[in-house]
Amino acid sequence: MNAVMKPIWQEHYPFGTPKTIDPDVFPSIPEMFAAAAGRYRDRAALSSFGAEMTFGELDRLSRDFASYLQNELKLRPGARVALMMPNLLQYPVSLLGVLRAGLVVTNVNPLYTARELKSQLVDSGAEVIIVSSLAAATLQEVLPDTHVKTVIVTDVGDLLPVPKRWLIGLVLKFRKAVPPFNLPRAVRFRDALAQGARQAFRPIRLLGEDLAFLQYTGGTTGRAKGAMLTHRNLVANVEQVRALACIGEGGIVVVPLPLYHIFALNMILLFMSYGMTSVLIANPRDIKGFIKTIAGLKFKAIMGINTLYNAMLNHPDFGRIDFSELKYAISGGAAMQEPVAIRWQERTGVPIVEGYGLTETSPVVTFSPLVGSHRFDGSVGLPVPSVEISLRDDLGEQVGPGEAGELWVRGPNVMRGYWNAPEETDRTLTADGWLKTGDVARLTPEGRVVLVDRKKDVILVSGFNVYPTEIEEVIASHPGVSEVAVVGIAGGSTGESVRAFVVRKDPDLTEDDLMTYCRQLLTGYKMPRAIVFRDSLPKTPVGKILRRELREEA
Repeated sequence: MNAVMKPIWQEHYPFGTPKTIDPDVFPSIPEMFAAAAGRYRDRAALSSFGAEMTFGELDRLSRDFASYLQNELKLRPGARVALMMPNLLQYPVSLLGVLRAGLVVTNVNPLYTARELKSQLVDSGAEVIIVSSLAAATLQEVLPDTHVKTVIVTDVGDLLPVPKRWLIGLVLKFRKAVPPFNLPRAVRFRDALAQGARQAFRPIRLLGEDLAFLQYTGGTTGRAKGAMLTHRNLVANVEQVRALACIGEGGIVVVPLPLYHIFALNMILLFMSYGMTSVLIANPRDIKGFIKTIAGLKFKAIMGINTLYNAMLNHPDFGRIDFSELKYAISGGAAMQEPVAIRWQERTGVPIVEGYGLTETSPVVTFSPLVGSHRFDGSVGLPVPSVEISLRDDLGEQVGPGEAGELWVRGPNVMRGYWNAPEETDRTLTADGWLKTGDVARLTPEGRVVLVDRKKDVILVSGFNVYPTEIEEVIASHPGVSEVAVVGIAGGSTGESVRAFVVRKDPDLTEDDLMTYCRQLLTGYKMPRAIVFRDSLPKTPVGKILRRELREEA
């Protein structure tokens, strides 16, 4: 079997970018944060609902929470603690507190159904959960069937100053946004902090190989699996992105993606290392409210995914946003569509820079340097320092130059394996450390990675491989289209056929209009055999379109 590919991408790194990083520069995530807190102590680390929290305050509150977990709950290192809340100040406090106490974080989507929540809590063996009152009713349904011994409930405004805390509580009550719940033995988050502050915190000596996260994959392809990510995995990946990104110190960054998602989680650790102020957006699905929140900010960076950028561009209030200091627009978590990227750059003057990764790689594998001129080129950037990649065929042999193959990855950011799933681990990780991503990619002569598609999403039409992303790019370029997803439908003489699901921007757009447009840009076997118009497309809470649901529906 052929070995690693020649790292031609390193020849195209910005001047001064190292080819490798030290994954052990910090022994743990808390030590990495401590370095930032020591350097930027009086600077705002976080902002939420207009209230700021300095690095020093985040350090103190996370220490108090760690003390509570140690002294009151007497949790032993390695115990799992679930976090289930939107982007609130409580999230980073809880996250760092859990890790400082030597415990393992399992992030939970606060929009999970009772079934999904029960599955993750049981599989992870979580003993404690910190849950937003917005999701507490869901927890109540499944709590008796889990291993959870302690529930800590937090209200949205818990760490906001008075009277803002009271005002938000009244607004949520008026809107009946908090479903009624009955968790009589639950501890209030503010009480936990107060109890922890009264007792001494005992620092835990953490090693790089100690488990930090059981980060569950999205479950879009079946049963969710817990990726075992170590402190070294996350520290290494932050250092890898730092080395290539060249963001620069200070400034405001808008964080609308949920922190329970590995991309946002990694990015906020990165932003802290730069001493940046992360503006947490609790509900990015409310595009009007989101734009109102950021309209008055002079922000340096924003992160998002294709659907979020597209929704912003299509909102009538987009023109109210001040982009005068924007330098970086970062995309990850789902493929960026060229029409959206072009419109964004035309409207803001700043390109969207795309990266690529997986939960299993902590998550960043490739990234585009944020220096110099850049326009959308269809790639997801260059492999980050200290990452090896290889493109393999179905027999595991490396493909030729310019050919597409399954992307394999090896490096210090690759997970230890899947929790309680040795067979899945063996299918995904090779004995010599390669992670099989399941993504089909090719490498450009400049070493940039171009994603062709998910291996499982490839449509086989009369023996030809058809990649949904290519067809989606074509359809999305039509001015009358707002969103599109393409799937393969089994049956007929071709084996599979292409079906497109479209959300219209122009209500008068017809199937014939789109078919005529596609014929100009697609060869015959790639043509959709049917176009289905819908009011919306099914998405994960992060905004990633669920092709699987569309296939099942069809």
